[in-house]
Amino acid sequence: MVTPAAGPGGPYKVVIVGTGFSGLGMAIALKRNGIHDFVVLEKAGEVGGTWRENTYPGCACDIMSLLYSYSFEPKSDWSRMFPEQRELLAYIKDIVAKYDLEQHIRFRTEVTGAEYEDATDTWRVTVDGAGAADGEVVRGRTLVAGMGPLHHPSVPDLPGLENFGGTTFHSARWDHDYDLTGKRVAVVGTGASAIQFVPKIAGKVGRLTVFQRTPPWILPKPDRRISGVERALFRRVPGVQRAYRNGVYLVQESFVLGFKNPRLLKAAGSLARLHLARQVPDPELRRRLTPDYTMGCKRTLVSSDYYPALTRPNVELTTAGIAEVREHSIVAGDGTEHEVDAIIFGTGFHVTDAFEDAHIVGRHGLRIQDAWKDGMRAHMGVTVAGFPNLFLLIGPNSGLGHNSMIFMIEAQIRYVLQCLKLLDARGGSRIAVRDDVEDRFNRWVQRKSEGAVWVAGGCRSWYLDADGVNRAAWPASTVNYWLRTRRIDPSDFEIGRVATAGR
Repeated sequence: MVTPAAGPGGPYKVVIVGTGFSGLGMAIALKRNGIHDFVVLEKAGEVGGTWRENTYPGCACDIMSLLYSYSFEPKSDWSRMFPEQRELLAYIKDIVAKYDLEQHIRFRTEVTGAEYEDATDTWRVTVDGAGAADGEVVRGRTLVAGMGPLHHPSVPDLPGLENFGGTTFHSARWDHDYDLTGKRVAVVGTGASAIQFVPKIAGKVGRLTVFQRTPPWILPKPDRRISGVERALFRRVPGVQRAYRNGVYLVQESFVLGFKNPRLLKAAGSLARLHLARQVPDPELRRRLTPDYTMGCKRTLVSSDYYPALTRPNVELTTAGIAEVREHSIVAGDGTEHEVDAIIFGTGFHVTDAFEDAHIVGRHGLRIQDAWKDGMRAHMGVTVAGFPNLFLLIGPNSGLGHNSMIFMIEAQIRYVLQCLKLLDARGGSRIAVRDDVEDRFNRWVQRKSEGAVWVAGGCRSWYLDADGVNRAAWPASTVNYWLRTRRIDPSDFEIGRVATAGR
């Protein structure tokens, strides 16, 4: 059952898109602040976001479990230091049950577009799917996009891929019906997903060929089971789990110092090189696995079983690139032909270009593509000039490479709530960040990014757009972000009202 909107056929106060940590966190915050007139639109048949979509073998978070959870909903019985996908999804479902959120969620209802209606200061959200009526439009005074940036898989346009006669799938769309046992398998990409699933399938397949474009920096993963004694302390002794969480946070936060001064990353780089040397005895393989760019330029990964998987006799690492895909093989850049039955893409997601095809139209017909013709940007990663009552969670320049995104999500949710309260206090029907405020913020972001490791570290990553401009990463500490968002400045916003508002 969906909570009805205020008034017959009237708009919801808030429409939320997505049921990952962002969307559900926003829904919880609304309820805790006495706002129940909202709906959550979810394209799938269950909640979970990233942790529903990614079910590949070995899928887990690379941030410790005690930090990768809502600060207001600690879980005292995590089984491991680093949570696996199933446990994270279970945590999310428990949260939905505890806060009675399912009554607000419309499942199998995919958002296909959103247009701001100037005459009423409301958003018209078009939806499709089994949970939506033909041509249905959901109306809301406020639209919160909580989909996150990691939900559109990126598959490279390889020459001849359309002619491949075997099975292909992306790690985020894992084909569990396909039996890999004894198969000749190619893995394209060596990012965060690949280093988790490669060790899990290496002992099962007949032959595994890993196509690496750029080697990642990998640190050992200090994962282990959390003991019963520790769980008892978390549950029974006030403050112990909070102190543990804060300690993990501070350790993770310390890495931000190296982003602006890459020389500080040398110690971590030495640890990574030692980790590689200990696990890969073959000097030639070790050479091909050694990055030639500054640590932190791309996302630094954690794993203690990826390197050993590459040393197995049935596993081959190739760094020659891909020249062509044939019906039953892949031809590498050096002319070597590798016969394969299946291709698995561990090639990440569309991030800086995620909105290229989105149908989002703001005030006076402004398309998001026109607003972002010079690159995507948003004030504090949340509000976009020209798009009143629209809030992005984990929007441009609010991604992290060193700490928990849950911290950023909670800061952004508080920012959105402040905007809604300001709007109500002023008796307005629309609120939008001022153009000059967004410009000033974006200039600050790019100044802070100058000389930072993502820009000057000698690599290409999902942090940068096609022009090499940082459009994804937050260029400072998370403490800095918290300070900037914990109290909004009303003068940063334009607040207006239409005659029909509040009907």
